[in-house]
Amino acid sequence: MKPKLLTTIRDYSWRIFTWDLIAGVTVALVALPLSIAIAIASGADPKAGLVTAIVAGFLISLLGGSRVQIGGPTGAFIVVVYGIIEAHGLDGLLLATLMAGVILVIGALLRAGRFIALVPEPVIEGFTVGIAVIIAVSQLKDLLGLSSAKVSADLVQALPALWAARDGINPMAVAIGLFSIGGIALFRRIAPWFPGSLVVIVIASAAVALLALPVDSIHSRFGVIPSGMPWPSLPHVSIARVSALLPSALIIAFLAAVESLLSAIVADRMIGGRHRSNAELLAQGVANIASPLFGGLPATGAIARTATNVRAGGRTPVAGIVHAVTILLITLGAGALTGYLAMPALAALLIVTAWIMSEPHRWGERLRLKPGDRALLFLTMALTVVTDLTIAIAVGTAAGLALRLSRKDAEPEDWAPSDRSKL
Repeated sequence: MKPKLLTTIRDYSWRIFTWDLIAGVTVALVALPLSIAIAIASGADPKAGLVTAIVAGFLISLLGGSRVQIGGPTGAFIVVVYGIIEAHGLDGLLLATLMAGVILVIGALLRAGRFIALVPEPVIEGFTVGIAVIIAVSQLKDLLGLSSAKVSADLVQALPALWAARDGINPMAVAIGLFSIGGIALFRRIAPWFPGSLVVIVIASAAVALLALPVDSIHSRFGVIPSGMPWPSLPHVSIARVSALLPSALIIAFLAAVESLLSAIVADRMIGGRHRSNAELLAQGVANIASPLFGGLPATGAIARTATNVRAGGRTPVAGIVHAVTILLITLGAGALTGYLAMPALAALLIVTAWIMSEPHRWGERLRLKPGDRALLFLTMALTVVTDLTIAIAVGTAAGLALRLSRKDAEPEDWAPSDRSKL
């Protein structure tokens, strides 16, 4: 479980540091608006996303088993985090995240990294597409400027709520949102290594502020975002709360483990390397113990930011550390400016992320899967959308393992996840 940082630092040089510095700053500019958007979509304070990117991002790079992995809040957690906050409040989320961190550390000490590959790929595909659908629908509220509507992360409840509030659509918010979607998508196609999403969001938000357009911003919705980092503190712990939050903690731990493994595999392919799965699990565990102590969200390896890091020239975990330090410096020096970010522009960023997360270009391949695998994918996707992630993962994994055994194929093949690195 030796961190990759200790391996790569042996032959380190100023030339490599220059590449890591450029890549780290570039990734930070990509992660900044995305971390804020994910926190808001999760029902948390915008500052929570920044804290997560700083604390968890630093620890995942410091202790992780991948050369170029970038950690932080990701879209995969939005649905489960929103549900925990609704049911148990923010303090409940912090405790569940801390518990998940402990579970991940135990898993690393037991060297359970390789067992994560037992989860069938159609299950991962299914809940990923389901989460993408929920994220996109949940962002329609801000994209359409429906500031008075309350939209749940539960799709069954969200659609009727959006329809009921349709008379309150704000054309100006729609225009800002559509401009942002087009601009972000364009930048990601022509220059995926460039922080184009930040450029587009800044332009859209500047237009809202300078022209005094009737469009919600972070400041109008949440007030002033305090600069600096909060002091660490423990959430309230009791046997009853631990028992009630254990299922949520297990889901957070599962998602953190699976997403970090997928991200590390994609990174390996991009750099021709090989990650250390148990070291990665340990880093994820420590990060998810530390993040809630500062009021942060669950964290894991982020495929999009990891790919951006590689494309921008990142060579070692130092780039990830630079990314976290850069976000910290921006938070300390210009945190108040984040209050001007326009809500439709942030919604646009998550909608584009959800679109790419769903990998629409792969539907032909999915429809050509074996009938059992295809049914498993659609079952997991449907359960994710109409029930919740806990049921979807439990049922999908059980059905997938049963399917594998029925084929007398108990030994899983090596994972071959598609390159979702353009998120």
